[in-house]
Amino acid sequence: MSVAAADPKHNVQTVRQNFYDKISKQDMTPLWEVLRNVVTKEPKSKASAKVWKYDDIKKSILEAGELITPEEAERRVLVLENPTLRGQSRATNSLFAGVQLIMPGEVADAHKHVSSAIRFVLDGEGAYTAVEGEKANMARGDFILTPNWAPHDHGNPGKNPVLWLDVLDMPTINHFETSFMEHYDEKAQNTNREDGDSLERYGSGVLPDGQTIDTFKHRSPVINYTYARTRPICERLMKTGDVDPSHGARVRYSNPVTGGHVMSTMGAWLAMFPKGFKGKDYQSTDGMIFVCVEGRGSTKVDDKVLEWGPNDVFVIPPWKKYAHNCPEQTVLFSISDRPAQEALGIWREGK
Repeated sequence: MSVAAADPKHNVQTVRQNFYDKISKQDMTPLWEVLRNVVTKEPKSKASAKVWKYDDIKKSILEAGELITPEEAERRVLVLENPTLRGQSRATNSLFAGVQLIMPGEVADAHKHVSSAIRFVLDGEGAYTAVEGEKANMARGDFILTPNWAPHDHGNPGKNPVLWLDVLDMPTINHFETSFMEHYDEKAQNTNREDGDSLERYGSGVLPDGQTIDTFKHRSPVINYTYARTRPICERLMKTGDVDPSHGARVRYSNPVTGGHVMSTMGAWLAMFPKGFKGKDYQSTDGMIFVCVEGRGSTKVDDKVLEWGPNDVFVIPPWKKYAHNCPEQTVLFSISDRPAQEALGIWREGK
């Protein structure tokens, strides 16, 4: 017979609290006290919807260019911190986002790390990213991959500052506590492959003889998905009326070897919206990072409206209903952790 049953006057809550205090000293806690917070009826994201204005970003990163060298910083990046995740270097709960600057004549030294990265070029020309021996020239709107553990460095032999958006799966990697990083003695890797080499090898309907799917099962072999090549495909879809009511005329960047996402942890899309587009509400469990490439418009997230224009970056947290409104023809780039969720069987769309 319990203490409470033997003594009707005994305070049940006091007895329980005493029990909780006792097991707490043994590093235990009762699930029934926290269950409602750890198994929720619907996703409850800690992130919030947010837009970063490019004018503010550019002004600040150019100022940083006068304050610190790439050698001191290793990577001169301003982190885009979600306002409700401050101090965690996260744009969403699973993705890091930041804007990187490389000035004329500078080199960001070669290194490699477990975290996969993308570069989406925002401004300037004349710089390059070297990945696995291929030097990819950077132009606005280009989508450049740096896969898991791939050697990479950046340089700018041009005459203008170049800025790009970095998105990495660092929060996901750190969640699993699997981060590794290595530096090289050389500032820049030996680049014996020309710009566009990986696209010609793997994205032209042929594969090098002996190449197997397993080699690129988790990542695309293509280093640079150029805007000049991708944008016309969106335009073609829009002209033929292939316009999704929520996502516009959207294409998914794909691994040409498998047809899957470009990476196992991150996927990316490019979408064109016709003038006057009023999107249908949409929600999914992957938090989205968007960049306005062309045009301007707004996105309603629940009761909040985000206004955006060229090069602005904005975030939609998981399971938030959102809808795009485009008064003029617009192009949006987006990236999320959907591939990781799909691999785990937990990705879901709203109905």
